[in-house]
Amino acid sequence: MFKRMLSAFGVGGPSVDTVLDSPHAYPGQVVTGQVRVQGGSARAEIDRIVLSLVTRVEVEHGDHEGVGTGELLRVVVADRLVIPENQRVDVPFRIELPWEAPITAVSGSPLPRMSVGLRTELVIAGAPDKGDLDPIQVHPLPSQDRVLDAFGALGFQFSSADVEAGVLHGVPQQLGFFQEIEFYPPREAAGRINQVELTFVATPHELYVVLEADKRGGLFRSGGDAFGHFRMTHQEAERTDWAPIVGDWLTQVAGRGGHSAFGHQDHGHHSSHYGDQHHHRGPGMGGIVGGAAAGIVGGMVLGEVFEEVFEDE
Repeated sequence: MFKRMLSAFGVGGPSVDTVLDSPHAYPGQVVTGQVRVQGGSARAEIDRIVLSLVTRVEVEHGDHEGVGTGELLRVVVADRLVIPENQRVDVPFRIELPWEAPITAVSGSPLPRMSVGLRTELVIAGAPDKGDLDPIQVHPLPSQDRVLDAFGALGFQFSSADVEAGVLHGVPQQLGFFQEIEFYPPREAAGRINQVELTFVATPHELYVVLEADKRGGLFRSGGDAFGHFRMTHQEAERTDWAPIVGDWLTQVAGRGGHSAFGHQDHGHHSSHYGDQHHHRGPGMGGIVGGAAAGIVGGMVLGEVFEEVFEDE
């Protein structure tokens, strides 16, 4: 059954449906499917079929917060398509999921508030006709799974997840936004740390892991944000026991006083950076985020209410 009639052609016009071969994918994986256009009572011409992969993005600008639609990629899959009367035309497509695609499901369970969808847009007589979204569940890469497993083994508890507009310094980020997966700390660190935020930035060859701890202030210590930055190849990350690495970072962060410090360690291809920043919390990852101003982030459709974009989900 076809989802949507093309309103530009009126009653009796063609209808369109986008069918994914599988709704499950991993960052960097090729997603395949077909855009099926069923002809109506008369011959129809479509200028262009465009697929865009989008996600919900939170934007902070000064004291204001908003929600926009972040575009991960945009691909033209057909030009000058003629749909004969009462006939169906199938347009196959292959798109590669960006390596920085946000994770929307872990261990088969959806992450609350996380959504990625494939939107089909048809351009008819020069005017775009935006269609519904087909949800895609983005699962962690094996290298990312190893890090998430370590958080579970250490006793972290999932808090929330979102995608924020901004650019992380020191990582090869390609998109104008990034995902934060927030955790409550293990019991032994709960008195000194409010939350820990985990961000993955993946490339075809490497995995960058960025951690931010929101430190609690106290009578003899100041609060603030502390950061960790780790880099490995995917193969190294899959072989690594991340629990002692994350645990050591957490112990150092929880035990530090109010002074600023920054260190560096290098062990082969594994590099890590530790640092404290004491400041008012800004957008996203605090002091290591820049460039997230409303309306200037590439690939953003700001002001478009995301809940309406994903209204069929």
